[in-house]
Amino acid sequence: MDKVVATALEAVADVPDGASLAVGGFGLSGVPNVLIQALYERGVAGVSVVSNNCGAMESGLAVLLAAGRIARVTGSYIGANKEFARQYLAGELEVEMIPQGTLAERLRAGGAGIPAFFTPAGVGTQVADGGLPWRYDGQGGVALASPPKEVREFDGVEHVLERGIRTDFALVRAAKGDRHGNLVFNRSTRNFNPLAAMAGRVTIAEVEELVEPGEIEPDAVHLPGIFVQRVVALTPEQAADKQIERRTISAPPARGTVGN
Repeated sequence: MDKVVATALEAVADVPDGASLAVGGFGLSGVPNVLIQALYERGVAGVSVVSNNCGAMESGLAVLLAAGRIARVTGSYIGANKEFARQYLAGELEVEMIPQGTLAERLRAGGAGIPAFFTPAGVGTQVADGGLPWRYDGQGGVALASPPKEVREFDGVEHVLERGIRTDFALVRAAKGDRHGNLVFNRSTRNFNPLAAMAGRVTIAEVEELVEPGEIEPDAVHLPGIFVQRVVALTPEQAADKQIERRTISAPPARGTVGN
């Protein structure tokens, strides 16, 4: 089945207001910026997003966040996104913070059809006991807090029950993909993109390089096409548009030193 869609706008045309979205990316790496921009242009609002972080440097999900289009964030990292922190503390945004490994496994479990699992991460904290602020009241108080979770002992160690995550849609970015939806991710872009893709009931992938079926070696496929419903091929300009959150450049060694 050829899953290629002509444009990003066409690919997200049926995403409604209030939809839940699993969004790939790790920091600024592997973020489906073109699909996110298409959602912005369509005016989609009130969405609940599940992502490691919520964009940065006015890029990625930060585009929707700044426009007030996001109602809830499930993630593990606020980072240097000052608008994210401001909306959260002002009570404008509901936020569920999850340990990063637990978030990854909740996405994977949802995609694998596993409704819940036990993990020791978070036992003895508000992650398990409840009370994490999900929404502030704008006056410094907590308007909505997380509920307590079931804790059970296995082999003498306490574990907390975590639910698998499923979303209406998933948006991901891959380095390479074929027309059947088989995807290959580059380095750290593989951290959350495959997991987000698995969790979505409808998964849309933007790919930097589109190839024909059979051109990707089966052993090289990171995510099989069974998890992908739509593929959007990026233009060379879109594929090359990548940001660096903190550019670090080392000064060259002085002449005459070892290594010259």
